[in-house]
Amino acid sequence: MGNQNVAADKNVNRAKAYQLALFPMNNGATNVYFVLVLSYIATFGNGVLGLLTLFASVMVTGMRLFDAITDPIIGALLDRTNGKFGKFRPFMIIGNVIMAVSILALYILTPMIPADMMWLRYVMFVLLYAIWVIGYTFQTSCTRSGQTVLTNDPNQRPMFTLFNTIGSLVGMGAMQFLAPIIRANVGDYNTAVFYRVLTPLGIIVSFVLTILAVIGIWEKDQPKYFGLGGKNAAPVKVSEYVQIVKGNKPMQRLMVAGAGCKLALAIATNMSVLCMLYGCMMGNYDGLYLPMMVLGYVFSAPFFLLTIRTSQKKGQKASLEKYVRVALVMYVGVLGLLLLWGHGDAFVLSIGGERGINLYTILFMIFFGIGYGAYYSTADMPIPMVADCSDYETYRSGKYVPGIMGTMFSLVDKLVSSLAATVVAIAITFIGLNDLPVAETPYAPGMNWVVIVLFCVVPMLAWVATLIAMKGYELTGEKMKEIQAVNAARKDAIESGMTMDEAMERYKTIDEVPESYK
Repeated sequence: MGNQNVAADKNVNRAKAYQLALFPMNNGATNVYFVLVLSYIATFGNGVLGLLTLFASVMVTGMRLFDAITDPIIGALLDRTNGKFGKFRPFMIIGNVIMAVSILALYILTPMIPADMMWLRYVMFVLLYAIWVIGYTFQTSCTRSGQTVLTNDPNQRPMFTLFNTIGSLVGMGAMQFLAPIIRANVGDYNTAVFYRVLTPLGIIVSFVLTILAVIGIWEKDQPKYFGLGGKNAAPVKVSEYVQIVKGNKPMQRLMVAGAGCKLALAIATNMSVLCMLYGCMMGNYDGLYLPMMVLGYVFSAPFFLLTIRTSQKKGQKASLEKYVRVALVMYVGVLGLLLLWGHGDAFVLSIGGERGINLYTILFMIFFGIGYGAYYSTADMPIPMVADCSDYETYRSGKYVPGIMGTMFSLVDKLVSSLAATVVAIAITFIGLNDLPVAETPYAPGMNWVVIVLFCVVPMLAWVATLIAMKGYELTGEKMKEIQAVNAARKDAIESGMTMDEAMERYKTIDEVPESYK
């Protein structure tokens, strides 16, 4: 029995500690731009360039039609790439450089276009954003697809969520921390000087994180870790994009779950929504934004440990479902508190100052802190689950197509993220605002209902969609162990001289796999 365990152990691809810690910094690198672009681009377009409020937001969502063409092409390119510098590293570096150049030009150069040439501002805004989208797809697809070579150990893969979130915190958290400080010292979010300061800092942070991620995947970015064997991988065609969507049922469900988790995070953390909540409604943006952000991160820490433990014991599906439910229950409390706002001074958030801290604030911190901690720990959980879906595709069809898998989820990521900006912009027009709110915007009638819907109701509906999608998701912890065993047996058989078709026919189920692989 001991020899069998040793043999099985040799068939598991494990990552070293530094690889697990460094490669997820790729997510941090792209999340720098998630904040820098998707959180601010509508405010920049409207407040700095003078573009119509809805144009910037709707354009960001409309650009998804462009993604529908470019994403499968980039995914196919990634799957066909296997050069001197590997499959993933070139896309990570090239993608980061494209994003840096395009956003530097967008945020720094376009405000220099004269106001009487507004048509050129519109053209450059759309063009530079489109170029940025290509770079974002290049790099963000590697976060999802690169996991397949990093590790397939059922105990290690859930840990990717923790390190992935740490990377996200380093990137996204750095920008969220720097932004209000820069705003307080140089100018508001709708001023050109704010972007002249924030943009170079974001580019530097993102590039450093990219280099760390490249170091993390360097040793694993080679053919022997590519599916059933790099030399035997079937050629990938763009047409397979549709075939995989139809045949890979777990991926379809995960796309819905991933969209739900991402939409909840994107809308609830949208800068305009937070400005309305902490500034317009509560009257103290500077005193509430950073403390609440820190509170959410503090509550997130124990949930990350809990999600890993649950994932290792019961699988990532069970973990995602459990903690999304926690977030849903806690946000019922947040919703109730926001509905009480406006019924007197006792129902206003207050930290320090003359008012001190009241019961309303304490309850809000508890419900929001636990709810945010739970959903933030699950927001990136679908990312390591993409690797499970990719391994399932290899198990199902023999195809190793991490690029297509990664770009599909990248497409969902961008669609939902950009949809968030459009939803916010449309919601604001219903209360008669012509400009996106900033911290100093005075309260407008109906703004509380916009906040209630965007900050609570929409995320809660997204979590319900996530739970419904996960109900039929078949890649449980036990199922993934079977998939890894079958794939390992096939891979060794191919290396011993079998053809791909022979290996696929010989080992179809766990019962046909030698004991040494179980």
